[in-house]
Amino acid sequence: MAGLNVSVVSAEREIWTGEASQVVAKTVEGEIGILSGHEPMLALLAEGQVRVTTSGGEKIAVDAEGGFFSVDHDTVTIVAGKAAIV
Repeated sequence: MAGLNVSVVSAEREIWTGEASQVVAKTVEGEIGILSGHEPMLALLAEGQVRVTTSGGEKIAVDAEGGFFSVDHDTVTIVAGKAAIV
C-alpha cells in the first residue's frame, strides 16, 4: 500500500515532512482521519492536535492553531498559523 506524503507547516517554518500511513486532525467540522486513497478535500483547521503515524510506525503529535488541511492524490498539506511538535 502506498503511503501519504505529509507536510506540516506553520507561518514561520516547516514543522514536519515525510511519509505517513495515517493523519488525524481536528477541523472546524470535527476530527478527521486520512488514509491512503482518501478523496480530495479541503477543510479549515481547528485548534488542537494533528497526529501523524509515520510509515515506520512512529507517532508524531503537532499542536496546531488556525489554518487549513488539504488532501489531494495521497498528498496531505497542513498549513497552520501556529504549530509546534509536542
